Amino acid sequence: MLFNMFSMVLDTITGLFAGVLLLRFWMQVVRVRPPAQVAQFTFQLTDWLVKPLRRLIPGMGGYDWASLSGAYLVALICTAIKVWLITAGVAAATFLLALIILVQWVIYGWTALLILEVIFSWVNPHAPLAPFVRIMNAPLLSPLRRMLPLLGGLDISPMVLFLLLQMASKMLAYLTATLGFALI
Repeated sequence: MLFNMFSMVLDTITGLFAGVLLLRFWMQVVRVRPPAQVAQFTFQLTDWLVKPLRRLIPGMGGYDWASLSGAYLVALICTAIKVWLITAGVAAATFLLALIILVQWVIYGWTALLILEVIFSWVNPHAPLAPFVRIMNAPLLSPLRRMLPLLGGLDISPMVLFLLLQMASKMLAYLTATLGFALI
């Protein structure tokens, strides 16, 4: 029980921090200029890790690989701590588990952005953050919108994307449980 409580706190702290690192990376992938408050929060929280990593991992292709590498590093540290506590140092699949956790965090972030877009479209489509969230979701929703027709004027692509993200999340959770069980 004590391990579960520690794991929850560790997952929350590392997940939120890695989420901000992934947001920083995704903003550059989408090439969106974030609102001032979002940019200030993101850069102040992550600069201490991203700037030193940029010396080792330069940006290529217009992408900030240091931010993505920082998120993986956070996932690796989180996983290594938990594996060390469970198995007393045996870390055979730590790198793979960290990669799976990083992908889970990406899925959680996309799900949160999708939920925000749906809420904005229902409540206040002209909210100051609505265009920012819409642009962040565009690379994921655009292919689905091209394939799926409107049903009675209703765009069902967010629902389909939500289901696809949930399926991916369930598959990764199963894979994590399988690998975690194999470690013990």
